[in-house]
Amino acid sequence: MLKKARAAAAEEQGNDKDEPQGESSRNIWLAGLGALSRAQAEGMRMFETLVKQGEALESKTRRAAADTAAAARGAASAKVKEVKEGVGGTWDKLEQVFEARVARALAKLGVHTHSDVQKLTERVDALSKAVNELIKASGGAVKARAAKAPAAKKAKRATKTAKRAANKAV
Repeated sequence: MLKKARAAAAEEQGNDKDEPQGESSRNIWLAGLGALSRAQAEGMRMFETLVKQGEALESKTRRAAADTAAAARGAASAKVKEVKEGVGGTWDKLEQVFEARVARALAKLGVHTHSDVQKLTERVDALSKAVNELIKASGGAVKARAAKAPAAKKAKRATKTAKRAANKAV
């Protein structure tokens, strides 16, 4: 039937040169139909193969991304540690400067330092010990005098003694 259709088409055109072009077009058409048929038959198999290749590629990409992220995380941690060490030294220097300035300001204001108070405490303890030894050495004579003196005089003397001791210590 195709031969009859071809022959009829050739007679209508009346040109034998057109027949090879028609044959060529037909062959292209048939090749396209064959490709379509093959694609339909092998389509699912090809699709599954492409999915597997995609999964493999995705897995490699994820591993590469994880490795890159880990390397970046390590580099960032190292940099943070380095910066912390630098800041720590700077912070210590700043703290020392601050403490020195505060100490100078307190000294100008006449505020006693911890060491000054410690020295005064030691002197008061030494004076207390000396007074107790004098009391023991003099015996009851000091007790008799102390009993006669009014309580106000005792307080006044103790205050004067403490002031003298503090003035000597400073």
